[in-house]
Amino acid sequence: MALFDRPRTGGSPRSVAAGDTWWYAAVAGEAAGSFSARIRIRMRRACLAAILLLTLTYAGLVLTATGRRWGNAAVAGRLTDPAVGRFLSEHPSLQGLGTLSLVLAVLLLIAVGVLRKRYARLGLALGTTAAALAVAELLQRYAPGPRFVTASGVAVESGFPSSPAVLALGTVFGLLLVVPHRLRSAAVSLGALWAVALGAHSVASGHHRPGDVIAADLLVLAAFAATVALLARKGKVRPAYRRGLPFQRFLLTVPVALLAIGGLAAGGYLLGDCLPGTGPLPVELPRIAHRCGQALAAGTGAATALGLLGLLRRVDLDPASAPYRIGHTVPGDQDPFPEEPDHEIS
Repeated sequence: MALFDRPRTGGSPRSVAAGDTWWYAAVAGEAAGSFSARIRIRMRRACLAAILLLTLTYAGLVLTATGRRWGNAAVAGRLTDPAVGRFLSEHPSLQGLGTLSLVLAVLLLIAVGVLRKRYARLGLALGTTAAALAVAELLQRYAPGPRFVTASGVAVESGFPSSPAVLALGTVFGLLLVVPHRLRSAAVSLGALWAVALGAHSVASGHHRPGDVIAADLLVLAAFAATVALLARKGKVRPAYRRGLPFQRFLLTVPVALLAIGGLAAGGYLLGDCLPGTGPLPVELPRIAHRCGQALAAGTGAATALGLLGLLRRVDLDPASAPYRIGHTVPGDQDPFPEEPDHEIS
C-alpha cells in the first residue's frame, strides 16, 4: 500500500463509489483523495500568502508617499546610471526583441501542449495567464492611488502590476501543466531566467517601476497556485516518483537560486540607503534606488519560480493513464475471457 493512499490530518475522505480504481474498491477501502487533499491545502495557503504579499506591496509602494518617491527615484535613476544608459544606447533593438520573445514564448507553450496532446491542460494554462492579465488590467485602471510622475514631471497612468511581466511569467508557469515531470525544473528554470531578464529591461528602460514587476510575479504565483489547488480538488494530481536531482537540472536550478538569494540580499542591503525622506532627493539616491529596484525585481522573480517548483516537488501534474474502473466494459461488449469449448479439464 502506498504511503499517499493513507488519509492524513486535514484530508477529505470519501466513500468508495463506481469510478474509483479497483485498488481502492477491492483492496484498500480507503479515501482516494488524501494526497489530493494535502496538495489542495498546500496550494490554497500559497495562493493566500501571495495575495497577502501583493496587498502589502501595493500598500507600501503605491499608497504611501515614501513608496511613491522611491519608485520615482528608481525611474529617474536610469538616467543617472552611466552603465544602464550606455547599454540601452548600444542595444536599441532590445524593446522589439522583448516583444518578439513574448510572442515566441506563447507559441512555444501552445506547441508543447499540442504536440503532447494536453489540450485541456493547455487551455487551463492559457486561461490562468489570461485571468492574471485581466486582473492586472483591472488593478491598473481602477485600483485607488495617486498617479505617478515621470522624471520630466509628466503624470502617467499606473503600471501596477506590469502586464508584460505577467504575460512572461504566466507563460513560464504554464509550462508546468504541459511539459513532462522530468523536464519541469529545467523548463521553468530557463524560463524564469528569461522572464527576469525581461523584467529587468522594463525597469531599466523606464517603462515600469520595480514594484510593478514585483507585483506581477506575486499575481502570477497566486493565479497558478489557485489553478493547481483546483486540479487537486478534482483529484487531477498524483505523486511523482522519488528521484534524485539529475546533474543537468541541478545546473539550471542553481543559477536561479543564486539569482534569488543575491537579488533579494543586495536589494535589501541597498534599500536602507535609498529610501527617500521628505526633503529634496540627494544626488546619489536615484542611482542607488534604481540598482536596488533592479535587484529586488530580479530576486523576487527568481524566488517566485523556485517557490512554485518547491511547492510542486514530487507532485505530477501530468494526466494519469486511465485505470481499470468498476463497471468498465470491454470495447465492443466482448467477453474478455471467452470460453474454449474444446478445452477440458482432465
